[in-house]
Amino acid sequence: MKTFSRMRVRTKVNIGIALIVLFSSLVVTLFVTPITSRALIDEFLKQGRVMAGNLALRATDPLLATDMLALKGMVDELMRVDDDVAYAFIQDDQGRVLVHTFEHGFPSDLRNANQGQDLTTTGIKTIDTGKAKIYDFATPVTIDGKHLGTARVGLSQHKIQQVIQGLIMTIIMIAGLTLCAAFILSALFSRRITFRLGLLQRHAEAIVKGNMEQPTYPGPVTKCWEIRNCQRTSCVAWGNTRYRCWCLGNTQCPECSNLPFPEKLAVCRKCSVFRNRSGDEIQELMETFDIMALTMRSHIDDLKQAEQNMARQQKFLRTILDVSPDLIGLTGPDHKYIAANTAFARYVGKTVDSVIGCTDKDLFPREIAEARMAQAQDILVTGTVTSEEQLLPGHADASGRWFHVIRLAMRDQNRQITGVLTTARDISVLKSYQDQLIQSQKLQSLGKLAGGVAHEINTPLGIILGYAQLLQEDVDKNGPIYNDLEIIIRQTHFCKKIVADMLGFSRQSQSQKVIMCFNNSIMEIIHLVRHSFQLEHVTIVTELDDRFPIIQGDPEKLKQVWMNLLSNALDALEGGGCILVRTRLDVANMTITAWIADSGCGIPPNKINSIFDPFFSTKPTGKGTGLGLSVSFGIIKDHHGTIEATSPLPPEFKTKDMPADSGPGTVFKVSLPLEPLQESGPGYCVIPRSEKMSKP
Repeated sequence: MKTFSRMRVRTKVNIGIALIVLFSSLVVTLFVTPITSRALIDEFLKQGRVMAGNLALRATDPLLATDMLALKGMVDELMRVDDDVAYAFIQDDQGRVLVHTFEHGFPSDLRNANQGQDLTTTGIKTIDTGKAKIYDFATPVTIDGKHLGTARVGLSQHKIQQVIQGLIMTIIMIAGLTLCAAFILSALFSRRITFRLGLLQRHAEAIVKGNMEQPTYPGPVTKCWEIRNCQRTSCVAWGNTRYRCWCLGNTQCPECSNLPFPEKLAVCRKCSVFRNRSGDEIQELMETFDIMALTMRSHIDDLKQAEQNMARQQKFLRTILDVSPDLIGLTGPDHKYIAANTAFARYVGKTVDSVIGCTDKDLFPREIAEARMAQAQDILVTGTVTSEEQLLPGHADASGRWFHVIRLAMRDQNRQITGVLTTARDISVLKSYQDQLIQSQKLQSLGKLAGGVAHEINTPLGIILGYAQLLQEDVDKNGPIYNDLEIIIRQTHFCKKIVADMLGFSRQSQSQKVIMCFNNSIMEIIHLVRHSFQLEHVTIVTELDDRFPIIQGDPEKLKQVWMNLLSNALDALEGGGCILVRTRLDVANMTITAWIADSGCGIPPNKINSIFDPFFSTKPTGKGTGLGLSVSFGIIKDHHGTIEATSPLPPEFKTKDMPADSGPGTVFKVSLPLEPLQESGPGYCVIPRSEKMSKP
């Protein structure tokens, strides 16, 4: 059965037709041959009865006359007339043989072999002589009902058997020829059928491979527009020689009424074009394949267009997600991530592909992961939306970052919850701004308080300082009281400095801006501190712009800025070092910039953003008030400039004068705008002759 199922259709058709013809031949041979043989034998027996009856009729007179010679002539004549006659003899009423045709004597067993019982009919017996089978016919000879004798005729079965065998052979030959003809006709028929099926198979394979333009069986062209003399050139069937008009939907035939395929097929079957040009079932099947290919091509084009649109939208959404700074992740009912954007993957220290399939336990610390999964589970059950601020640890930031986290349930088309979408926006900067705003409000209040306190403290400090100095004049300079008064005077000066810083911080003092030389204000401070710095083994190197930049500013307050920056640099150089002071004039941008760089211990990265805050200091307790840089920031801001710090020291500031084993270092950059000269009165610029300036 499996072998038959794997055979080609052509072979199956040939075998089927051959089996049908062979079965028909066997039926004819098995059923027709016996009937035909029986008919021949009956005819043969009828012939023997006639011959025996004629002999009996002719032998009546010779028997009455006892004319043996006439009887002998009759039996001899019968032997000559028909070759089928094996013998003939005549018996009297006593059964004695009167005449016979045997040359070697009459066989005695033959006389009683066929004794007729009925005087009106011919008795027939089959006699086997050992060499041949003979039909023995015994016809009584009577006259007026009186039995005179019996005429016996023997007919050999050899000839009739030859006729029957010839008939069987003829039938077999006809069956064989019919079988051969059937093979030839079935081969032609199956070839015609399988040729069209082969075309259909190749057409189907082409469709599977995506070739929708593969031509199918070249059936008769419709040309319905010529048959019906149609002039509707806008019809889809007009001029179409590949697809039959009844296989195309939405034609403009009046009968079809723009019906789509296959609804219009029932109407088209009544059309004269269909009746004249339609094919058989295989042709209709091939046409249906063509329409299927046409429909599939249309659907595939639509699917490709939809796929392109979806890919474009997916790429667009992916681009939006990837460029979004928010952390976006989508988890399923099993709390595994099924989607994430680049920001989320970067935050957890993984790629987007590696995040897929992970849970929060794989990405966050245990306590945070359990809290996130519990919140997600609650949303999966209730479908509520949550919004909160969370402090999450970062993989690259041990201090953590603040996020505004929103969670909402994702639903399918049946409104069933299928996952949880989590978005987290980094609000660390916003939190920092909030802290700075609060801090600025505190500082504003503190500034007002400091201004009021400074004004109130200045008067008693002046009195204490004046009386202490008067007392020094009345005591012995070498005595202990003088030294104690010296301590009081020194500490009073320190308090006055604190009060001055507080006044500067509170912006209570008025600044007097004049036209001044930028380099001069720097060099005056350098000349003032150079000797004391050398005692601390600190060298000051200057690279000042020799174009003598002129600005509008308050010389005393700018000197205070340079003094604060140089003092801070000295404190950072424990054990000696080098300080570089550099100025550059930028005519294009109308600014002048000063850099004060040191090779000291530097500023930690986590503190460099807080150094300009009031009362913040990196120095040990008792060595700084924390107001110097804050006051300097306020002075530079009052001059519409900027001040910033960088640590460690950039390479362009590491000169040959700095020790090889120096620290990371720090550089302060101060930029001030150039003001027009005519806006203020006369200024001054004094360049010390002993100071050698280097060109930029």
